[in-house]
Amino acid sequence: MKPKVTIGVCVRNSQQFVREAISSILDQDFPHELLEVIFVDDGSEDETLSIINSYVPRMDIKVKVFHHEWKGLGPSRNVVVDNASGDYIIWVDGDMILPKDHVIKQVEFMNKNPKVGIAKARYGMINQESVVAVLENVPFMVSDSKDGSVDSKLPGTGGSIYRVEAIRQVSGFDDAMRGVGEDQDAAFRIREAGWILKRSSALFYERRVRTWDGVWRKWFWYGFGDYDLYCKNRNVFSLFRMTPVAGFLNGFLYVADSYRLIRRKFVILLPFHFAFEMVAWCTGFVSGNIRKGLHKME
Repeated sequence: MKPKVTIGVCVRNSQQFVREAISSILDQDFPHELLEVIFVDDGSEDETLSIINSYVPRMDIKVKVFHHEWKGLGPSRNVVVDNASGDYIIWVDGDMILPKDHVIKQVEFMNKNPKVGIAKARYGMINQESVVAVLENVPFMVSDSKDGSVDSKLPGTGGSIYRVEAIRQVSGFDDAMRGVGEDQDAAFRIREAGWILKRSSALFYERRVRTWDGVWRKWFWYGFGDYDLYCKNRNVFSLFRMTPVAGFLNGFLYVADSYRLIRRKFVILLPFHFAFEMVAWCTGFVSGNIRKGLHKME
């Protein structure tokens, strides 16, 4: 029987949480005979690949495992696109956890909305003691509570279901985008091809970084990768909105809604948290610019 849904798991050095991600896939209420899982290990230097392989014999779902030396996110996601047998691809990161009804809700939404190319699930809050982790997560929960459209903010792959027809129509992900931004680039091209981008009612959970150092490294990496995205298509995001001042002001807009949502007084720190993220992002963005300039000189 042909799988209806392909779950794409692209990971690198995810040994800390990948067991939770795999277990949540195996717990899905969706008929397992209509599922397949494609793992792509992008040159992990830890035990990620060994952990994946240890699960394969125990899985009652069709499984394909690919491993290559580091190529980056664009090429890794294309391995899934090229080998998917399903009508849909649900993307799962190594630090994600899916509720049991996630696949069912995503598939039902796509079946009812044939013009939707990508449906982004909504962020949920997993128990995390770290204030930093909560500050990282709650703005996404606030945004998800606003409306059903994600057209103004291109969705990432994590927690998203892609119509295979849509992603193949735009020739998949950009292999040249080895860092972040490959998902926003693909979403932009899918939207430009005439498909609709929406939010569904499904939930997913993501393990957030727990320290300020982790926040810095993550947002620096985002900025570093986004430089290539910005050079390719300056319509994807506004540079002004990515400045520390804009981040600080934007943080204020989230404070009241965040407090109503989780009733934690420390959400007053959100303006400073946003500004800190944007300082890291801008530093990474400038570093990406310098890197590209050095390559041109070689």
